[in-house]
Amino acid sequence: MTTGFLEQVVRDKRREVATKRAAMPEDALREHCRRDVRDFHAAIARPGAVIAELKARTPTIDSFAQSGALSALAATYAENGASAISIVTDAVRFGTSLADVRAVRAGVTLPLIAKDFVVDSYQIVEARAAGADAILLIARLLDPARLRAFLDFAHGLGMSALVEAHDEADVRAAADAGAPIIGINNRDLDTLAINLSVTEALAPHVPKGRAIVSESGIRSRADVERLAACGIDAVLVGETLMRSADVVAATRGLSGVKKTER
Repeated sequence: MTTGFLEQVVRDKRREVATKRAAMPEDALREHCRRDVRDFHAAIARPGAVIAELKARTPTIDSFAQSGALSALAATYAENGASAISIVTDAVRFGTSLADVRAVRAGVTLPLIAKDFVVDSYQIVEARAAGADAILLIARLLDPARLRAFLDFAHGLGMSALVEAHDEADVRAAADAGAPIIGINNRDLDTLAINLSVTEALAPHVPKGRAIVSESGIRSRADVERLAACGIDAVLVGETLMRSADVVAATRGLSGVKKTER
């Protein structure tokens, strides 16, 4: 059951999807899914990979230092060691949308993941039509049957799916659904508190052979190496990069790219 922040998000998303579906039915939206899909899974399934995130704000931060030129920021990420780019597509709470996915897709060659609170298959088609190569599925938002159905649906569109967990029950749900990529969110989406020990505690419960992504609270290369030591493949980093005064140095530092490398 969802409570607090997530409960409100689910209500809002259901209303939002109903409005969009009335304006453009899902079958019509599928006509816009005519572009190649980049392999997000292959890009991030290696220790130390960095998924660099774009968002203009959060529910707790009104604006970021780097939120004014997101397409240029995506190019900076790509040029300085990022393996993939995440774009939050919840305009109400994060100030970024599928329009940003389309803009970034036109300017970089890295795989893109659209991060929304998915409660309906319409959102998956919408992300694919905008040019996303992967989507986020949050295990605690979906019952087991729907989680598996959405995962299969995304794969049917050629997309990867990052299935996000925050506790052991979420990890079991993601594993039982057959998720090839399991994300461990260090942020509690109800309280918004962050602790890297969440990843350390949950990583041993992820079945072998799955790519693992640690999300939220990663601030340095030392954090990346700490998480890699417990079996994490990739990290997803947003606020550390969006708040940085020197994004080149921050991206290189997280990804371990030397200054002389291009």
